[in-house]
Amino acid sequence: MDHYDSQQTNDYMQPEEDWDRDLLLDPAWEKQQRKTFTAWCNSHLRKAGTQIENIEEDFRDGLKLMLLLEVISEIVDGNVKMTLGMIWTIILRFAIQDISVEETSAKEGLLLWCQRKTAPYKNVNIQNFHISWKDGLGFCALIHRHRPELIDYGKLRKDDPLTNLNTAFDVAEKYLDIPKMLDAEDIVGTARPDEKAIMTYVSSFYHAFSGAQKAETAANRICKVLAVNQENEQLMEDYEKLASDLLEWIRRTIPWLENRAPENTMHAMQQKLEDFRDYRRLHKPPKVQEKCQLEINFNTLQTKLRLSNRPAFMPSEGRMVSDINNAWGCLEQAEKGYEEWLLNEIRRLERLDHLAEKFRQKASIHEAWTDGKEAMLRQKDYETATLSEIKALLKKHEAFESDLAAHQDRVEQIAAIAQELNELDYYDSPSVNARCQKICDQWDNLGALTQKRREALERTEKLLETIDQLYLEYAKRAAPFNNWMEGAMEDLQDTFIVHTIEEIQGLTTAHEQFKATLPDADKERLAILGIHNEVSKIVQTYHVNMAGTNPYTTITPQEINGKWDHVRQLVPRRDQALTEEHARQQHNERLRKQFGAQANVIGPWIQTKMEEIGRISIEMHGTLEDQLSHLRQYEKSIVNYKPKIDQLEGDHQLIQEALIFDNKHTNYTMEHIRVGWEQLLTTIARTINEVENQILTRDAKGISQEQMNEFRASFNHFDRDHSGTLGPEEFKACLISLGYDIGNDPQKKTGMMDTDDFRACLISMGYNMGEAEFARIMSIVDPNRLGVVTFQAFIDFMSRETADTDTADQVMASFKILAGDKNYITMDELRRELPPDQAEYCIARMAPYAGPDAVPGALDYMSFSTALYGESDL
Repeated sequence: MDHYDSQQTNDYMQPEEDWDRDLLLDPAWEKQQRKTFTAWCNSHLRKAGTQIENIEEDFRDGLKLMLLLEVISEIVDGNVKMTLGMIWTIILRFAIQDISVEETSAKEGLLLWCQRKTAPYKNVNIQNFHISWKDGLGFCALIHRHRPELIDYGKLRKDDPLTNLNTAFDVAEKYLDIPKMLDAEDIVGTARPDEKAIMTYVSSFYHAFSGAQKAETAANRICKVLAVNQENEQLMEDYEKLASDLLEWIRRTIPWLENRAPENTMHAMQQKLEDFRDYRRLHKPPKVQEKCQLEINFNTLQTKLRLSNRPAFMPSEGRMVSDINNAWGCLEQAEKGYEEWLLNEIRRLERLDHLAEKFRQKASIHEAWTDGKEAMLRQKDYETATLSEIKALLKKHEAFESDLAAHQDRVEQIAAIAQELNELDYYDSPSVNARCQKICDQWDNLGALTQKRREALERTEKLLETIDQLYLEYAKRAAPFNNWMEGAMEDLQDTFIVHTIEEIQGLTTAHEQFKATLPDADKERLAILGIHNEVSKIVQTYHVNMAGTNPYTTITPQEINGKWDHVRQLVPRRDQALTEEHARQQHNERLRKQFGAQANVIGPWIQTKMEEIGRISIEMHGTLEDQLSHLRQYEKSIVNYKPKIDQLEGDHQLIQEALIFDNKHTNYTMEHIRVGWEQLLTTIARTINEVENQILTRDAKGISQEQMNEFRASFNHFDRDHSGTLGPEEFKACLISLGYDIGNDPQKKTGMMDTDDFRACLISMGYNMGEAEFARIMSIVDPNRLGVVTFQAFIDFMSRETADTDTADQVMASFKILAGDKNYITMDELRRELPPDQAEYCIARMAPYAGPDAVPGALDYMSFSTALYGESDL
C-alpha cells in the first residue's frame, strides 16, 4: 500500500514539473512537441473515424477532445488504476495545481492553508490529508472560519465523527455549492482515508473560500505595519524617559561638583574627598552605562524607522543626543577640577595645621621667656643699691640685652608664621593675629624699657667700682648656652612634615650633625659650672658677704643642669620620631611603585584595545556576523579585565589615604586610567551596535555580503584619516566611485556611463557638480548637519536607494480591501479582520470619515495611512 501511494504521488506530481518546463520551450522544442502530440492523438482518433490537423484549434470546441477521451477510456476499460490515475491528473491540473501559499504550491500549499485556517480551533490538528480529517472537525472548522453563521462549532464533539462529517458535507452542499463527494461512513470506516480523495474534497473548500484570502493578506499587511508603529512608539517613550532621568541627574550633580566652598578642618575635607570617590566608583559608572545605552537605543530606533520607511525620530526639545552630550561635557568639566581642588585644599589645611601648631609652640616659649621681664625692667633697685650692686645691675642688664637680642629671631619667626597663616586664609587667623600683635607690642615695650633702664644704670655707673668678673663671665657664657639649650629643646620638639624619603633623610642627617655637637656642648656646660664653682670657692675662701645670687644673670647651675638633662631626654625621642617617619616614607614609596607598575601595564593595554577595535570596525574580514562575534569576544575580554581596574582603584585609594601627591614611577594618573577605561567600554559598545544595525539593514533590505563589502571598501578608501566618518567632499567622491550619479536632473541608473557621463564624473571630482542634488542627499545622511557621514548613515542611504518598502499607498489599498472597496471602514470590520490590540489601536487613532458617502461610525483610513509614514499628523 505504501509503495502504491509513493508511486502514485510521484505520478501526479510529475506533470507539475512538465507544465513549468513548458513555459521555457524554445520554438524548436515546441515544433517537435506539436508534431509528436498531434500524431499520438490521431493514432487514437482514427479508431473513431476522425483526426486533427491543428492541436489548438481542433480541440477548442471540445467535441474531438471528448472522442479522444472515449477512445482512451475503452483502452483503460477494466483497468481501475489507469482510469483513476487519469482522472486524478485532471483534478490535479485544474483544481489543485494553481494553489500557492507563501511560495509553496500544490499539496504543500493546500496543507499550509488548512493548518493556518484551523489553527485557532481546539481539537483540530491538520498534519496530512488522511487521518487528520477522520473526526470531521477539520471540515467544520474550515466552514466556521469563513462562514461562522452556518455551523455552531461549540456544540460539536470529537467523539461523534459521523455527525461532524455529515454536518460539514450537508452545509457545504447546501450553502457553498460544493457537491457531496464522500460518504461519512466510508471515511469513518476506513483506517486511513484515501489521500487523493480528501485533497480533492478540501481543494473545493479552498476554491470556495479563496476570495477571503485577499482580506487575510490585507489584514496581515496592516498588522505588520501597526506592530512596527507600536514598537517604535514604545522605543520613543523609553528614550524620552531615560533621557529625562539622565539630564535630571546631571542637573543635580553639576552644582555639587562646582561647589568650591572650603572647609576649616582636615576631617571635613577628607570626608568631601571620600564622597567624591564614592561618586566616581558608585554613582557615575551606572550613569556612563545609561548614557551609552541611550545612544545605542537612539541609533537602533532611527535604524528601525528608516528600515520601515518612517520619518526620523526627533526627541523633545532639550533631549537630543547632542543635548545630553553637551550636558555630559559640562558635568565632566565641573568634575575635572573638583578632585584637584580637594587635594590642594587638603594640602593647604595640612600646611595650616602645621604652621598653627608651630606658631603656638614658639609663642608659648616666647611668652614663657617674657613672663616677668617687664616688671624686672621697671624695678628701681639701683636707687638704693651699693656701687658694687649698681655695677652688678649694669652687667646683668647687659646680659639681658644679649638675651633679648638672641630672642629677636624667635619674634620675627612668630610674625612670619602669622603672616603666612593669613595669606593661606587660616580659619582662626583673628586669634593668631591678636596673639601675634600682643607679642609684638610686648616686644616693642621690652625694647623701650630695656633702653630706659640702661640709660638709668649708665647715669649711676660712675658710682660703682666693684664688679665680680667671675659672675660676669658666668653670665656671659651661661646666657648663650642657655639660649642654645632652649633652641635645641625647641628644635627637638619641633613638628615636621615630609613627603619623600629624601626629605626625611635630610632631617635625619641634620639630627645626626646636632648629636655630634653634644660632646662640645657638654664641655661648655662643665666650664660654665666650673666658673660658678670658682665663685663659691672664693666666697668660702675669703668669706665674702654676698647679698643674694649672681647679680648678672638669673640662670642658675641647677637650671642649666635641668635643661641639659631635658635635652638629653629629647634626643632619643627625636630619634624614634625620625625612624617612624622614615618607615612611613618607605611604605609610601612601595605604594608608589606598586601603583606605577600596574598603571604602566593597564594604560598601554587600554590604548592597544582601542586601536584594535578601531581596526576591526574598518576591516572587512569575514561576514558581519563574524565581525560581531569578534567584537563580542573583545568585549568579553575587556569586561574580564575589570578586576585589574578595581585593584588599581584600591591601590589608588591607599595612596590618597597616605596623602601621597606625586609619583615619579609612572606618568599615568588614576584619572587617565578611568577616562581611558570609560572610553574603551563606550567604544566597544558603540562599535557592536553599529555592526548590529548594519545586520538589521542588510537583512531588512536584502543586501548581499558582497554589496556590504563593496560599500565598506569604498567607504574605507575615502576615509583618509581613518576616523570612521566621511566629510561632504569625501562622501561625494565615494558615491561617484560606486556609480551613483549626482546631478541636478534625474537620470536613469543603468549601472554604466557613456563618454559624456564619464566626463561629467571627472568634472565632479573637482567639486563642480550638481550641488542641489548633493545637498538633498546630505540632508538624508547628515540630518543634524554635523558635516560628516558615518558608515551606518552611508549604508542606510545605499540600501534605501536599492530596496523596496511598504508605502502609505500600499497600506491604504490594504484597508480598502478590508473595507469592501469603500472609502471608509467601520469598527466592526476592523475588529473582525485584525487582532484585538491592533484593531483598538486603529480605532483610537482613526479620524471620523467626513465624505458624502459616510455612515454613522465610519472611520477615515486614508488619513490614518498617510500619518503612519509622516505625511500628516497621527
